[in-house]
Amino acid sequence: MEHPNTLKKHIFGFLWSLILTFAALLITLRTNLPLGWKVTIIVTLAFFQLIIQLLYFMHLTEGDSKWIQVVNIVYGLFVAIVTVAGSIWIMLYNTMTH
Repeated sequence: MEHPNTLKKHIFGFLWSLILTFAALLITLRTNLPLGWKVTIIVTLAFFQLIIQLLYFMHLTEGDSKWIQVVNIVYGLFVAIVTVAGSIWIMLYNTMTH
């Protein structure tokens, strides 16, 4: 059975996710900030988006076995880093001729 505050938490998390997403979009499209500033602001907003996703949708703070959730997150980060690094490596060093 779900907790009574679950719907409120999901709506709150969803609204914050939308706000952060549109803030990043508006900063990209509507400001004349230098590229370095834009990237810094967008990465900061992405970090806050990650925290909101973990707290409100992944239920990181709920449950009895929090260490299992931490292990799952670390594994997910490992897979993401290996995938991105491997893709960049292949794109940069794919010099084989056929």
